[in-house]
Amino acid sequence: MRLDASGLPLVAVVGPTGSGKSEIALDLAEAFAGEIVNCDSLQVYRHFDIGTAKLPRSERRGIPHHLIDIVNPDQLFTAGEFARVARETLADISRRGKLPILAGGTGFYLRALIDGLFHGPERDQALRDRLATREARRPGSLHRLLSRFDSAAAGKIHSNDVPKVTRALEVCLLTRRPVSELFRAGRDALRGYHTLKLGLIPDRDALYPRLDARCARMFEAGLVEEVRHILALGFAETCKPFESHGYKQALQQIHGELSPRDAVFYAQRNTRNYAKRQLTWFRRETGLVWLKGFGDVPEIRQQAMERVRTFLGRSNNS
Repeated sequence: MRLDASGLPLVAVVGPTGSGKSEIALDLAEAFAGEIVNCDSLQVYRHFDIGTAKLPRSERRGIPHHLIDIVNPDQLFTAGEFARVARETLADISRRGKLPILAGGTGFYLRALIDGLFHGPERDQALRDRLATREARRPGSLHRLLSRFDSAAAGKIHSNDVPKVTRALEVCLLTRRPVSELFRAGRDALRGYHTLKLGLIPDRDALYPRLDARCARMFEAGLVEEVRHILALGFAETCKPFESHGYKQALQQIHGELSPRDAVFYAQRNTRNYAKRQLTWFRRETGLVWLKGFGDVPEIRQQAMERVRTFLGRSNNS
């Protein structure tokens, strides 16, 4: 790895949900005087704790954690906003002589932070409302429309990922240019850092049973009660984090649309599907150093330690 002598070290620990990112990040932070920066799009929201597997303060080993519980559930928080706040956080950590360690499974957040985002037009709510109405009447129609305007962009976005499809269409319609063309025009990449990206990639046959068990424990630990509490605080069911796996099924259970058993079943299924999409995303991420196992396995933890030690040694000698 060729390191920029003027750059500061940054370590990222990524991978699918349930792969043990928190364990690795904590070990690295203890060993190398680091502080952890959340890179999970749900853990930024206050009150959403159980279903996001948010690490309790008592289990953080006294290590500072950043960008957790920073916005209310009804606030808009985009990948661009994450990148802006995260860059400020990284600068502060580095300024204090600590090692920033990104940890999370939201690949788009990681890419927004490291590679930057293209400068697209502001959101147009009236247009978004029209697109939402169209999609509600004919599910899948937005993705088909995007395929007509920009087949390259449509090929990279899953048809079920309505928010991303909507944004891509919004950009196409407002700029009258393919969004993929704007992507190629350049991004505001992170400067001043060289980054080691560690990716956990456990075997699916081992990962899925773990996810099923963890999902069941979330319901046993009071996920439905947590949802009732959030609603009682005055937050609407339409808040974005309620769309996530686990929370959506808990809402359906509260409304009597799912039995407790079925709520767990569908939450487990959706979580497995989400992990599969994460694995697909990270396999396409450039520059990842793969650790083929779970973050709580001693051998994998040791591999991570050695990788970071070598990386920092090169940084200090560059």
